[in-house]
Amino acid sequence: MLGRLTADLGADVETIRQVVERLSADQRHGLRPLPNPLPSVPAIAGAFDGLELDGRDRELLLALAVALDDSLAPLVDLDGRSPDEIASGPIGEHLLVHAGHVRFVDPRLSVWIRATAPTATTARVHERLSAILRRRGDQVGADWHQARGSLERDPATAPQLIRIARRLIGAGLPERAFLLAREAVAHAVDGLRDEAVLVAGSSAVAAGYAAEGAAWLARLYPGGAASCRRRGLGGLFVAHALLTGTVPDVDHRALRPVGDAEDWGQWTRAAALAALMCAERQDRRGMRVWLDEVRQGAARIGVERDLGDRVVALSWLIAGERDVDGSSGSRSVSGTILDALRSAMDGDLDRGLRLLARDDAAILPVGDALVPEHERTPLVQAYRVVVEVLLLAWRGDIGVARDKLFEAALVLPVALPFAGLGVVLARRLDLIVLGELGPYSRALTEALPPGVRIDLLVDRGLREYLAGSFDDAAATIRLWAELGGVRPAMTVPGLEELAVGAGSHENTVVALAPPDIIRAQSLRARLARAGEGRWRSECDDVREAARTLRSPFARARVETMLGTQFAIRDDHVSARIHLLHAERLFELSGATAWARAIRRRLDRLDPRDGSTAPAIDALSACRAAWSSQLTARELEVAMHAIRGAANRDIAEALRVSVRTVEVHLGRVFTKLEVRSRVELTVLAHRAEQHL
Repeated sequence: MLGRLTADLGADVETIRQVVERLSADQRHGLRPLPNPLPSVPAIAGAFDGLELDGRDRELLLALAVALDDSLAPLVDLDGRSPDEIASGPIGEHLLVHAGHVRFVDPRLSVWIRATAPTATTARVHERLSAILRRRGDQVGADWHQARGSLERDPATAPQLIRIARRLIGAGLPERAFLLAREAVAHAVDGLRDEAVLVAGSSAVAAGYAAEGAAWLARLYPGGAASCRRRGLGGLFVAHALLTGTVPDVDHRALRPVGDAEDWGQWTRAAALAALMCAERQDRRGMRVWLDEVRQGAARIGVERDLGDRVVALSWLIAGERDVDGSSGSRSVSGTILDALRSAMDGDLDRGLRLLARDDAAILPVGDALVPEHERTPLVQAYRVVVEVLLLAWRGDIGVARDKLFEAALVLPVALPFAGLGVVLARRLDLIVLGELGPYSRALTEALPPGVRIDLLVDRGLREYLAGSFDDAAATIRLWAELGGVRPAMTVPGLEELAVGAGSHENTVVALAPPDIIRAQSLRARLARAGEGRWRSECDDVREAARTLRSPFARARVETMLGTQFAIRDDHVSARIHLLHAERLFELSGATAWARAIRRRLDRLDPRDGSTAPAIDALSACRAAWSSQLTARELEVAMHAIRGAANRDIAEALRVSVRTVEVHLGRVFTKLEVRSRVELTVLAHRAEQHL
């Protein structure tokens, strides 16, 4: 939305602010299209206050403002002057004329000229442009301007507008299709109106305007034409899921068709979209129900391979099942996404990225049985881009992934795919690179539909961790784990090792991740659980295993934990080696904020000015570190013990028996693999010094 306003308002900050204040919440969040024309606000009126135009110049500017494209020839026919005469005349300073095209120098002038033109004048310009374009053979433009210029309903324009709107959806231009379809609705009569409503709703969903699409498609139920209801069902399922986070709860048996193959084809595609929406939201029960409908429908119309098997495989893969049998993908969009994710699960991220990078549409147009005629639309392309960014992050190209995502965010609804995965990625990548949330990730967060939940606690924990507040980060991540925190359908960088021992997620389905990421997570968990007795053997094993990790970011995080553990044990030489490795690897991956955090640890480990690290009171970092291994009561006993309290004093403070204190203290010794209070105290102060 901001990208579009920046282009349409000449990047004038005050004008954008005033226009945004006039928008609805759904328009600000990108869930409905911007008004056309944009509202005229004081900043626009002030910019052109005093601009004097004669009737001929004003009419030419108005024609440019209402035209469907920037072609110069129709405007020359309308005005009668040559391009040179226009460029050298009084309005030439307001126009950029080049190679047969023309546009406003300041795009705000388009808003002003439309706002100040009388309705009758605007209608006359539309009528003249319609006649000119019809003579030139542009039936689309002619019918568009004829409909826009008509002050009464003109049913003759509707069929052509609907046909062209459908073509525009297939060409990947659903926003323009929506304009034509919406105009067709205003002029269509009888059964054709339902057809226009269907195209308007479908084009809005395809553009990413979930609220707009849902509103239009809902008009077909229950009284719309049966054929339109069947064709609109899949789009309605998608729009509803994007807005509310759930697929509508419907009676499948009542909706299941009894007619011909075309009816079954529409139903099967709708069921396939519903299954995928459920998979994205980890609703396995709903996914299974819809997949049963997909199998039945695909078998009935003979599209098991092109639709049924592919949707089943993709749904289960998104739901977290790595080893699902099924047909391979194809050069279609959904097939490419399936093949790319499968390649990632096989450990071949490079192949997955090559599959996603190829431009099939430019080489050989391949239809997608799941989203026919919508392959090039912004919503479908947003899915492809989010998967590409995810694979880049998995490969360790953090900086490249962030640039790719934010570039796409200017033109695609990247906040919608995979239940908000694009927003989670934007936030994590910002934190990893900047150490804080930037303007893009904050804007994308605001654009999330109300039905989408993301794991904000993990983001807060990551921000605290990178700022050096280890104890706060550990407490935040454990709280997230204990609350059964939200996890995206696919693994994104987090702080899972700080949640070791929380238990809430140990039996849940693991989010999708390639082998390299899973190995790195396992290595960090081993280090987090390692006690004093197993430390040396665990360290050697983890160190060797870390060298096999191909992702520089994943390996850097393991090296960070190794360095920290060595520092806790006063082996500063080894600690420095591993932390230096981590710093270089973070820099290589583009994880700038993480590299800065490691540099701070190195400076604290070995201060260059000869000073010692500042003391920290209350052993807060030690408490946070041990909280992943000890129960709450054991932790309290341990903290009293390392401060020198006798067992009787601890018993009185905690209002338990001395015997209970002894039992808890024995368990603490066992879990932390120490033999005495002295060793426990030494371990505590080492942890406090280096975490």
